Amino acid sequence: MTAILDFVTPPLGLAPHTRFRLDPIGGADGLFSLGATDDDGLRLYVVDPQTVVSDYAPILTDEHVDALGLTAPDDALLLVVASHTAEGVHVNLLAPIITNKATGATAQIILEGQDYPLRASLR
Repeated sequence: MTAILDFVTPPLGLAPHTRFRLDPIGGADGLFSLGATDDDGLRLYVVDPQTVVSDYAPILTDEHVDALGLTAPDDALLLVVASHTAEGVHVNLLAPIITNKATGATAQIILEGQDYPLRASLR
């Protein structure tokens, strides 16, 4: 599944970019490359959190749901940013990326008041 994602505001730390291409990574179920369409050198790795964290269930605010035009939970694609450091692979569960599957409208949101880590280790 390759898709174009249009962020309603630039993702954290990636301003002014708002349009990204989501490409699956072959041989790695649930892992994707997220690259800016106007900058070939700007790329993140994102993962479907259900493939690595079975109990992850963030709660979106009405404002987030409205901004993305979501009408049902199945309308949303949920992704988290993955990073690799000397300590291993981590995912950011505090600021997921939510996409409306039908429209491509996307936002990276900060889950206020929810007890998720910024760097969850994948061991």
